[in-house]
Amino acid sequence: MSVYTTLTLKEVQDFAAPYQLEVIDLIPIQGGIQNTNYFIVCKNGSQYVLTVFEEMDEQGAGELVPVLEHLGQAGLAVPVPLSHSGKAIHSLKDKPAQIAPRMQGQHPMPATLAQAEAIAVAQAKMHVALQDFPLERAEYRDHAYWLQVSRDIRPSLNDADTMLLNNLLGLYDVLTAMYPNRPKGFIHSDLFRDNTLFDGDQLNGILDFYELNKDELLFDIAITLNDFCTEYPDVHLNEEKAIAFLNAYETVRPLTADEKSCLELYLAMAAGRFWMMRLQVAQKNAAQGRTGNDILQKNPDEMRNMLIERLKFVTA
Repeated sequence: MSVYTTLTLKEVQDFAAPYQLEVIDLIPIQGGIQNTNYFIVCKNGSQYVLTVFEEMDEQGAGELVPVLEHLGQAGLAVPVPLSHSGKAIHSLKDKPAQIAPRMQGQHPMPATLAQAEAIAVAQAKMHVALQDFPLERAEYRDHAYWLQVSRDIRPSLNDADTMLLNNLLGLYDVLTAMYPNRPKGFIHSDLFRDNTLFDGDQLNGILDFYELNKDELLFDIAITLNDFCTEYPDVHLNEEKAIAFLNAYETVRPLTADEKSCLELYLAMAAGRFWMMRLQVAQKNAAQGRTGNDILQKNPDEMRNMLIERLKFVTA
């Protein structure tokens, strides 16, 4: 994640001491756009990830802890935060923060077919495990949320991009009315390759659950399929990998007929949402004067180009 909150080694040592951790080094992590993260290295050689939540309050950050514990109990490779004094979330520089084990592995760049299958199975298991999980979040980034983001962004778009966005939203309205059986549940919402860790084709870790959200399961599938089955900078979908991904997912949770009918639209819609998000983050960084080598700002045009490519296959 980008580093928005700068920390000294002494500050981290003081924060980590109640966890019985002797920190000797900290390494800022660049990647992602929401929170501040550091690797912390301990005297005994163990390593952890320190996260400072930039936009969540303590309650919002704490909501995720039982979710991760539940997923861990379901056999999924997720980083369950450490606790002391009866809770996992504590204050650091007046912001909520946590420490979790550092999971080992590499981001798949690009993903192999077997890695696409592995993440699809894990994603389906997450969807099933969280289907009836008793959690209410203060804000859900559902279609109403993204529709408002698009309205906020629209005045800054040129005419061609405004037409592109309007076309996408119009197709969404038509096709979702035609195919209403699209189950909802808790979804990761940000399950890109850089939020996974692999050792070869073995999935070792699923990271960054801070965008956990109640929305259509098909959106989660579309987000992950888009990323794992695309070989950037080319934004074309690798059909062989996409078919393998879907077949693997359905070994755990079969898609409804309406989900299958809407899949191509949702691949476009997922690209459109992240186009909007990247534009939104760029505007926020500019407004708050966030600059420097530790601030990662992903290119909105990458998602815009993917959106254009995916829309070629959508018909109403």
